[in-house]
Amino acid sequence: MPAIPLSYSDIAADITARIETGEYASGEKLPSYAQLADLYSVSFSTVARAVALLRDRGVVVGAPGRGVFVKEPAGEKSNGEVDG
Repeated sequence: MPAIPLSYSDIAADITARIETGEYASGEKLPSYAQLADLYSVSFSTVARAVALLRDRGVVVGAPGRGVFVKEPAGEKSNGEVDG
């Protein structure tokens, strides 16, 4: 019997866990939607909903034409320096 595919909220929770463990670092680009769809064995639209949920929660930010990136904590620059 085939495994039940993950829901978009399960995928969002897994990506959040990967961010929290440092697998996806602050400011780092996430894999493409196609790569995430392959990773989780789901459709493109399921991945898009998961990323939209993460965007709504402020976990990631989208850069049109560039991709989706892990949001950097307030006051932190992309080179790791802290605004003072």
